[in-house]
Amino acid sequence: MCFGDSNTYGYDPRSYLGGRYPRSVRWTGRLEEDGWEVFNQGENGRSIPRLDFEIEAAVQSVQKARPDILTVMLGSNDLLQCPGLTAGVCGERMERFLTAFLRKVSVILLIAPPPMEPGDWVPDERLLIESQRLAGCYNELARRLNIHFANAGVWNIELTYDGVHFSESGHRAFTDNLLKVLTAMFPDTK
Repeated sequence: MCFGDSNTYGYDPRSYLGGRYPRSVRWTGRLEEDGWEVFNQGENGRSIPRLDFEIEAAVQSVQKARPDILTVMLGSNDLLQCPGLTAGVCGERMERFLTAFLRKVSVILLIAPPPMEPGDWVPDERLLIESQRLAGCYNELARRLNIHFANAGVWNIELTYDGVHFSESGHRAFTDNLLKVLTAMFPDTK
């Protein structure tokens, strides 16, 4: 199960109405083409669930699907939507969210999203700095919770003009790197 925001959903920033890239372009679709069964739980605009009912809805969704692995990549919208929010606060929100899954999913992979770049949606230097700090906060959190961690910030993900969303080649690069991580985690699957 891939739980995330618009980059997990596969949002195409060229679309004005929330459209998506074709399945063959989206990283979740490309995982399926590589033989993985994917439950795409990406949603445009999603931030880290922090209210009790939001967390409970996510837990119920995961329990219903019973995935072998839960991947979570969130935090960008938290920074975009809340002026002054820090990567540290995102880490605290993520810890509360992931703690709800620790006894319900056998394998959790926390993915730090690629840092934002200057663009139409990223006019503020603070966003660049805090989005770069997410990986360190999430890495430390993953160590504390004893879950898996991947830093998409080192995967050379090309972003579009808005500075946030993956380009088509960004989705390819994300898939290629995530497959390496998953193969290392599940060596008997391929």
